[in-house]
Amino acid sequence: MTDTNYFLDIDVPNGVQAAVDKFKIIIKGKNGELTRNAANPRFEFSVEDNKVFIRLKKGVKFSARDKMMMNTNMAHLKNMLKGIQVMYKAKLKICSGHFPMQVTVQDNMLQIKNFLGEKVPRKTRFMDGVKVVVQGDIILVEGADKENVGQTAAMIEQSTRITNRDRRIFQDGVYIISKPGDEEQ
Repeated sequence: MTDTNYFLDIDVPNGVQAAVDKFKIIIKGKNGELTRNAANPRFEFSVEDNKVFIRLKKGVKFSARDKMMMNTNMAHLKNMLKGIQVMYKAKLKICSGHFPMQVTVQDNMLQIKNFLGEKVPRKTRFMDGVKVVVQGDIILVEGADKENVGQTAAMIEQSTRITNRDRRIFQDGVYIISKPGDEEQ
């Protein structure tokens, strides 16, 4: 049995433009432009009457996996629409108990000097469309793409990962205290 009527849709808010180019979804708004490749040969994407539709192609038998994939694509689309309107933010805290760390932002890179007394600075590159600001002992990561903001925050945290030491004593590092999408923002 084929079900050609199964679809999901989401409203595009005012001030936001949505377009579909084959499997590529393009969202434009005041915070820039986001593009997502949502390639799936079983679905077709379209924009009609200020709504984005995800439909099952004609002649395709509907399955539970299709429903999961449609809902996943819909969640990504909602994150894109929200990020274009209100920037996603993540906060990280700099903890330096043993050695005073110096954290700076240069171009598209975060540099951590004197981490645990190391001579060579640790460096982390940012994902595209992400802005990083250091304010005292807080690092703010901001961007329209939720995945890029979260991945940049995770890479910064991983750059100060400590091995072969007791974590209860050596608590130095940079730690995520607020993830993108947390409601307190």
